[in-house]
Amino acid sequence: MYEYLPSRPDRLICDDPIGVFDSGVGGLSVLREIRRELPTEHLLYVADSGHAPYGDKPRDIITERSLVVAQWLVDQGAKAIVVACNTATGAAAATLRTRFELPIIAMEPALKPAVSLTRSGVVGVLATSQTLASDKFEALRGRFDKQARVLVQPCPGLVERIEAGDLHSESTSALIADYVLPLLAQGADTLVLGCTHYPLVRPLIQQIAGDQVIIADAGVAVARQLRHRLTRQRLLSTRNASGHDRFWSSGHPDKATALIATLWERPVSVGQLTAMCPCEQ
Repeated sequence: MYEYLPSRPDRLICDDPIGVFDSGVGGLSVLREIRRELPTEHLLYVADSGHAPYGDKPRDIITERSLVVAQWLVDQGAKAIVVACNTATGAAAATLRTRFELPIIAMEPALKPAVSLTRSGVVGVLATSQTLASDKFEALRGRFDKQARVLVQPCPGLVERIEAGDLHSESTSALIADYVLPLLAQGADTLVLGCTHYPLVRPLIQQIAGDQVIIADAGVAVARQLRHRLTRQRLLSTRNASGHDRFWSSGHPDKATALIATLWERPVSVGQLTAMCPCEQ
């Protein structure tokens, strides 16, 4: 039986790195906000692209992959883990918190700020099918159903296009339009990007929706929550110098290097992640 080793909070030190993971490159949108908020921290990023997308997989598979990647980050010395994936949050965040004692920061679609910003009283949520079907999202939606009409729109195929680096094409624009325009037709004036991949095509979404439509995502809030948790547990970096960024992918390393370098807007080296679930061994 595969053994997930518990973290040892007494061994965590402030200059240990922060681990961040997603089913693929979408979590880079969150990593960018973490880097802005915490410039002196060392960051470890895992794109589990060899198993992407998570959004169309059974819950138990998503949970198992999340456990494997989180354990790998703990083995690399991570002092905290950010689950930069809404689907993995819905399926696995609670389990991760029972297995690991270090801080686990997870995603929550930016429904609260969206509800506060809407003028029409109608908010549209773009997300994966798994995220929208999760108990966690249903509970979140229930908190605001008396304050606004919350429409949901699953977006099959969009993560795959982003993972392929197809961020600007007419076909990607047409796919986004298929998902966004019905929400606008029902009165939505505010859109929530409920998948960390979607901010990577935010310019296309804004272009299709129009400048009058507000777009909300949770990246900034997650980065601030991470700072709060590290401060509370006295784990903020004490360095004066900038932190470094390190990347791994379970997908093809050359493809991952090219795509991550484009999205991160600087040269990167991407290591090959080979950590496997028990069923893959």
